[in-house]
Amino acid sequence: MHFSGTEKQFSEKNVDQEYLVFTLGNEEYGIEILKVQEIRGCDRATRIANSPDFIVGITNLRGVIVPIIDLRVKFQLESAEINDNTVTIVLNLCNRVVGIVVDGVSDVLSLKADQIKPAPDFTVTLSTEYLLGLGSLDDRMLILVDIEKLLNSDEMEIVEKMADATYE
Repeated sequence: MHFSGTEKQFSEKNVDQEYLVFTLGNEEYGIEILKVQEIRGCDRATRIANSPDFIVGITNLRGVIVPIIDLRVKFQLESAEINDNTVTIVLNLCNRVVGIVVDGVSDVLSLKADQIKPAPDFTVTLSTEYLLGLGSLDDRMLILVDIEKLLNSDEMEIVEKMADATYE
């Protein structure tokens, strides 16, 4: 099937994008479902000396060394206590496997392009460079995170080097 430019834009606008919805504090966030490998209970991780506070450590997941990031600490939330709802979302980002600790996972939502608004120029907990936008569905507002950009920072390269040194 051949689309002209206008028809293609219209058809893409009606395609649903699916997001895994997770909570941090009182806010709901969404990440693209295709980046999610699995959701696990909050396992014990091996702490790496001199790593930033938000890096819980590393864990061995079926032979793959996975850095674990506590997004609650990264986003500077007051409480980062582990409870029964706390989970680790394992992500596959450009052939890099990373775990993120969140307060809980609620569901998967499909959003059309017209349900996603640009991110405001200001946020309290997260730089707008890491946001895809704000998703709205009925009375819910999701903060859509560009998780690849957030976790492909220089900090992550440091963690990988520390992890490699720990397991050599």
